[in-house]
Amino acid sequence: MRVTYNKLVRDRIPEIIEADGHYAVTRVVEGREYREVLLAKLVEEAMEAEAAPAEGLAAELADVWEVLHALLETLSITASELEELAAAKRAKRGGFGARVLLEYTEKVS
Repeated sequence: MRVTYNKLVRDRIPEIIEADGHYAVTRVVEGREYREVLLAKLVEEAMEAEAAPAEGLAAELADVWEVLHALLETLSITASELEELAAAKRAKRGGFGARVLLEYTEKVS
């Protein structure tokens, strides 16, 4: 029975699949397509983190972290440079430490 995925997987997944007695058909993606599948993977991993129970959240965040590192390589920036960008945004607009939830806005006349 064939199962179609068409998604980016970790490097060792094909060998794990084959060790389990299945045949894995893969291809290497490059350039723009690589960045596109990484962005799709980031959304997938973020959704898995959102759905994770408390005890599984750290493992899901590790997956998000791995995808972020791969994305940074496509942008030719380091994790330190990304942290600098985050710090600049934090200085200008704040972070999330105050736990502020914006419920709504209303035009004042």
